[in-house]
Amino acid sequence: MREIIRIGMDTSKHIFVLHGVDAAEQAVLRKKLSRKQVLDFFAKLPPTVIGMEACGGSQHWARELGKLGHEVKLMAPQLVKPYVMRNKNDGRDAEGLCEAMGRPSMRFVPVKTAEQQAALMLTGIRDGLIARRTQLGNTIRGHAAEFGLIAAKGVDKVEPLLARIAQDETLPALARELFVVLGREYARLEGELGEIEAKLMAWHRSDATGRRLAQIPSIGPIIATMLVMKTPDPLAFRSGRHFAAWLGLTPQDHSTGGKTRLGKITRAGDEDLRRLLVIGATAVIQQARRGRGHHSRWLLALIQRKPPKLAAVALANKVARIAWKLMAAGESYDVARMNPIPAT
Repeated sequence: MREIIRIGMDTSKHIFVLHGVDAAEQAVLRKKLSRKQVLDFFAKLPPTVIGMEACGGSQHWARELGKLGHEVKLMAPQLVKPYVMRNKNDGRDAEGLCEAMGRPSMRFVPVKTAEQQAALMLTGIRDGLIARRTQLGNTIRGHAAEFGLIAAKGVDKVEPLLARIAQDETLPALARELFVVLGREYARLEGELGEIEAKLMAWHRSDATGRRLAQIPSIGPIIATMLVMKTPDPLAFRSGRHFAAWLGLTPQDHSTGGKTRLGKITRAGDEDLRRLLVIGATAVIQQARRGRGHHSRWLLALIQRKPPKLAAVALANKVARIAWKLMAAGESYDVARMNPIPAT
């Protein structure tokens, strides 16, 4: 077999399909492996470059193959798709991966360590617990409304509602028993959420980069932690503009014939991180509109001429670029650069 310069590997739960090429870009390897055969096969292979889609399980395989001396490159599926030929199958997918990773303009996803992957679980579990708590709170309010007990929306309104239900002797005994079950489940979720958030804050306090990011207005511990976790290699982006575009905070470009046509934001990249950056920017804009705090001339002029939602996206874009600069250069946030206007 001629020397293999790179291998595209299409992964699944049980079947892995390989497509390798030599220096002349000729196919020299087409092979199908079971899950148990993958590591044994690559352990016998000289070190080479392996390309995979960034999908479920790809980080694990990247770490395992890296231990065997191979260089693993992960690619976003939407960037690989144009290189997959017609009549899609596993072999064509592997061939498309092999072709895509050889393009000079291809962008790759950094491989995360096991510790970074474990830290990411904190944010995912926190979001899941918040969603279940919201669902359970709505369930409690909905059932209570059927008995004439109304409560406003909000996490802090659920426990007072449960207390009113417990004191209401007009409710049927069965209903009170079931509300106790719901209340017990709600309290359990609150306790678990508190434990996860404590672990998240401890992780944030132990990370120097996260502490520097938290100095930026609109970025708190949660957003700073997610930025660090989800951007293990900020130098993978050429500039802050590329980082903001990766997050989907730039407008869609559909220009042709010399005419510029910009639309809504692309919403590419990580949805949770983009959502949190916009929420943080919205909070800053609300304070600026009420005349509270010190804000840059740029922001004050922006909210005068743009609707609040457009201003929030623009501010989120700028914050993302600032965050990239701090992560890439190891700098701290400089308030003086934002040209704050003294409060009157």
